[in-house]
Amino acid sequence: MSKEPATEQKGRLREITAVLRRHSITKGVTPEKLRLILEDLGPTFIKIGQIMSMHSDILPKRYCDELMRLCYDVAPMPFPEVAEVIETAYGCPFYEVFAEIDETPLGSASIAQVHRAVLLDGSPVVVKVQRKGIYETMARDIALLHKAVKLVPPVSIKGMVDLNMVLDELWSVTREEMNFLTEAANMEEFRKNNQDVAYVDTPRIYQEYTTMQVLVMEFVEGCGVNDKEYLLENGYDLQEIGSKLVDNYIKQVMEDGFFHADPHPGNVKIREGKIVWMDMGMMGRLTDRDRELIGRAVEGIAMNDIGVIQDVVMELGEFKEKPDPSVLYEGISELMSKYGSLDLGQIDIAEVMMDLMEVMKENKIIMPHGLTMLARGLTHMEGVLADIAPDINMIEIASRRMAGRYLLGRDWKKELKNSGKTIFRSIHKALDIPALVSDMLHGYMKGQTKVNLDLHASVELERLLRRMVRNIVMGLWVMALLISSSIICTTDMKPKIMGIPALGAFGYVIAFCIVMYVFLKHIFSRK
Repeated sequence: MSKEPATEQKGRLREITAVLRRHSITKGVTPEKLRLILEDLGPTFIKIGQIMSMHSDILPKRYCDELMRLCYDVAPMPFPEVAEVIETAYGCPFYEVFAEIDETPLGSASIAQVHRAVLLDGSPVVVKVQRKGIYETMARDIALLHKAVKLVPPVSIKGMVDLNMVLDELWSVTREEMNFLTEAANMEEFRKNNQDVAYVDTPRIYQEYTTMQVLVMEFVEGCGVNDKEYLLENGYDLQEIGSKLVDNYIKQVMEDGFFHADPHPGNVKIREGKIVWMDMGMMGRLTDRDRELIGRAVEGIAMNDIGVIQDVVMELGEFKEKPDPSVLYEGISELMSKYGSLDLGQIDIAEVMMDLMEVMKENKIIMPHGLTMLARGLTHMEGVLADIAPDINMIEIASRRMAGRYLLGRDWKKELKNSGKTIFRSIHKALDIPALVSDMLHGYMKGQTKVNLDLHASVELERLLRRMVRNIVMGLWVMALLISSSIICTTDMKPKIMGIPALGAFGYVIAFCIVMYVFLKHIFSRK
């Protein structure tokens, strides 16, 4: 029994070698040839190609554009195999469940394909059928790829990316996609989350006919979200569709924490004025903590505060080794200098995500799975918008939605508590300033003080030093005013206000104004 898997792997290895030889891989690989090779190698490699099509930071754009075709143009399996899978799932001939099934598929992907059908009661439906033997095929290919990774030289992409982890993640995501019961549960959860959104809809699932290999849902009349001619002929406003599409997607991400991770045009339809989200085998999830950190990152970008963004990246990321804070700060600083001066409407969110992922890669920071799925989804959304409503900008709509919920969603009790702690710590530390300054001057006068600085001259450093010196000077002013005013108040100096020497009272007022100025500046700099 142990020899059989080894024999199958050897046979599969010969198949892979034959495919590469047939396409003359030694003569170079054009974008079209790469796509054809992946198609011939089968579902596992098609899936890898689909994922790679989203990474133009690794592959040239013309290769990515060609690999995008793998999402839609996959050769369908013959109808006899479709019937066999259905009959195996139901334990009876398919005509005992369906009055008819169209043998020509509506669409074909790497894991499954869909056919139009009619139930015995006359209801028009769509049947999603898993490819025959897909689980065993992909399991074997993943095992082969794990063995191949061991042969990759250390000085290569292997040093930058944990290929075994990538394969494990691919296998985990794919297994979830291959379980249609999970997809059915995803669609029900999505429907519940969006039941109060008047312009959003989801196909009805026929749970009684859904199994791990077969999913049955209502047939959705309408057109694809990118069918501009049909939409315009039927009186639709493309700008309105684009705005509502983005607004709902931001809701999925920031409010529900459960979002569509593969929103390409084939998975979004327009029916009777509603946006219909389909094919929910690939969904992303974000925890409350992830969403809070993303919100902080948006605030950091709005304030052009590199420190906030750096803190968020450090909290969100997973590390093989602790990154150098100065290198990370410099990378984020360069990112902000590129986008910080632009208006929101000029920012391409897909490009920002790619640049941010490049910074994380350089610092050996691994994105958590939920954010990887979000990056994929946002890139797809940018593609849809560029096609139907290129004037719409995702960041502007996201900012409006988040700003609209700012007051409602803010935990003011927590904010006041945190601000109070900060003020207390600041006052407590300020009391030590005179003693520390005195010790420092004493040491300097005796020649015992040494200051070692490792400075990287930059605009941010200059700003930081200026702010630090200003705060120290203000602290000394407040201290001097309080001490002098207190001394004056012990005298019988005139004129007086409510029994207190006016000059002393005036000193207290000035000190109070300086403290309030520093406090308010601190609060607004955080916001």
